[in-house]
Amino acid sequence: METVRWGIIGVGSVCEKKSGPAFYKIEHSELVAVMRRDESKVKDYASRHQVKKYYTDADALINDPEVDAIYIATPPSSHKEYAIKALQAGKPVYVEKPMAMDYAECLDMIAASDKAGQKLFVAYYRRALPYFLKVKELLDSNVLGKILTVDIKYIRPAGEDDKSPETQAWRVKKDIAGDGYFFDLAPHTLDILDFLLGEIEDANGYARNLGGYYEVSDTIAATMQFKSGVLGTGLWNFVSPEKTRQDTITITGMNGCIKFNTFSFQPIAITIGDDITYYETEQPEHIQQPLIRTIVNELRGIGTCPSTGVSGARTSRIMDLITDKK
Repeated sequence: METVRWGIIGVGSVCEKKSGPAFYKIEHSELVAVMRRDESKVKDYASRHQVKKYYTDADALINDPEVDAIYIATPPSSHKEYAIKALQAGKPVYVEKPMAMDYAECLDMIAASDKAGQKLFVAYYRRALPYFLKVKELLDSNVLGKILTVDIKYIRPAGEDDKSPETQAWRVKKDIAGDGYFFDLAPHTLDILDFLLGEIEDANGYARNLGGYYEVSDTIAATMQFKSGVLGTGLWNFVSPEKTRQDTITITGMNGCIKFNTFSFQPIAITIGDDITYYETEQPEHIQQPLIRTIVNELRGIGTCPSTGVSGARTSRIMDLITDKK
């Protein structure tokens, strides 16, 4: 393709700044159609972002001959359905994370991609961000020596909306999003560790609801083993007091350790002996734009995207293992 003409299914909040504008700001990329079931909201989005077509029916967008590739930005419960329909229509797909409700659904999507001969990409956009590319550069430089362990901590309080069934977001609805905020946020961390340290071979965990605000898990503890031999631990808690808030990843090697974050983009810190060195990077205005650029390039025959259906499915497999969804 000389120019990739995109259609988006599900123009909600993530499409306002994180992803949507990237599709029409990147060279050789156009956003030609958007879809949302609420006509007034999709019409408003199309008007503000100067998109010439809008739909309230996903099938109509999928079958639009002017749409070359499709971005699925709906909740996880519909990822598999829309992805397979788009692939069968002969169109490459970029799907939001988590890739699907579970690993089995991911495998169905990969099979559909292979059968249709169409590309399947997943929105694990941290793989293309300068912040994590800097972490990878530092790890690849062997400054830490042999890597031994990784420790993840993501702790935050419950939001006010979480405390009442009347105000709870879809992210804590099991039939729409899987196992709550863990399925929404933890895959970013698990996927970037797959990118930085290689494939996670095995994982175990405990997932519990300790706060009692909603049905799904709010506290998750995990252990992991990477194919490289690196061992990992993880703790996610979504109902802790504000003063306990934490977002850290610590990778330890024979020579020292590196600390960074999944979400807050605090300076990367490398500790070797008594010396600490900090590294800062600038984040793009539209956080998904660097990854989307790699997708556009691959569809044009230039380079490859680092986040595929195969890599995305690996992360879903690990989440299933941690939450005991076998």
